[in-house]
Amino acid sequence: MTTARKNLIDPASTPYYHCMARCVRRAFLCGKDNFSGKKYEHRRQWVVDRLKELSGIFALEVCAYAVMSNHYHVVLHINSQQAKKWDTKAVLQRWTQLFSGPHLVQRFLVGDQLGKAELLRVEEYAQKYRGRLMDISWFMRCLNEYLARLANKEDECKGRFWEGRYKSQALLDEAALLTCMAYVDLNPIRAKIAATLETSEHTSIKERIESYDSANGKKQKAHLKPLKSQGQHPEQAIPYPLSSYFELVDWSGRIVRKG
Repeated sequence: MTTARKNLIDPASTPYYHCMARCVRRAFLCGKDNFSGKKYEHRRQWVVDRLKELSGIFALEVCAYAVMSNHYHVVLHINSQQAKKWDTKAVLQRWTQLFSGPHLVQRFLVGDQLGKAELLRVEEYAQKYRGRLMDISWFMRCLNEYLARLANKEDECKGRFWEGRYKSQALLDEAALLTCMAYVDLNPIRAKIAATLETSEHTSIKERIESYDSANGKKQKAHLKPLKSQGQHPEQAIPYPLSSYFELVDWSGRIVRKG
């Protein structure tokens, strides 16, 4: 029996979650269809670009991601403190980047004069949207529905693109978070799509490596939740040094297991 999402995702228990969605079609989300010979590699960038866009709108931070041939992984952090700091206008501006919103909200955003009752209704909308902007289900909906529409348009077909709803797993402590992030970042290595982390395309680890500069203290990618580094505020970062995380992933990727 399946479990309701509200029972699987509880920000009070942990703000970190590992999510995964798998494509239902033989043609795959990305990669090459050996039957027709058609390539879908360009779709990997669709996933990455959409993750970047949504992380800039939602109060959800991307800790790690990897885009595979017929599925993708993403580790998310619910930043509820960030959402609570947004005022009414900020919430509505973010929400209307994804959905048009009610006419009353549109009037508020363009500066129309509203009555007291109308302003109260606008505030109600803002409170509802604030909750959605830190909701993983809404984040995944905006990601998966967008990708499905693009793929259906390109394939000139209709119907389901994903085999079902996304799967989620709570990461209850730091060890679980780091283990899961390393697992996600090493997916292409494990699948023998890439030989090294530096050539592991469409993964968060490759982006972190490219932006890392220990000598000059180059900033980490804005769309990825930073790991702890010099000058990084501890409350804003994953509680683990960036250089140590590189060592962890590299060491884990070198372990060879029989079979």
